[in-house]
Amino acid sequence: MSVLRVPAFVRTWVGAGREEEEWSGQVRSELADDLPDEDIGEDLDDCIDLYEMGSKPRCEEAEYLGLVQDARDRIAWGR
Repeated sequence: MSVLRVPAFVRTWVGAGREEEEWSGQVRSELADDLPDEDIGEDLDDCIDLYEMGSKPRCEEAEYLGLVQDARDRIAWGR
């Protein structure tokens, strides 16, 4: 009986996807804590694209869009 050996780069690549998912989940969780009254979905680009300008007071709108864009950038850059 032979044993199948998986090269290290394959193990690392497979594990990297889980780390990215955990990181994006953590960032979305922090965003949901910062914006408890908002319905934050899985795709932050949709949150920005589907947002209707003028639907909130100007200061709340700026805060909302800034936090969502910051979270999106943190996920993209992985920090």
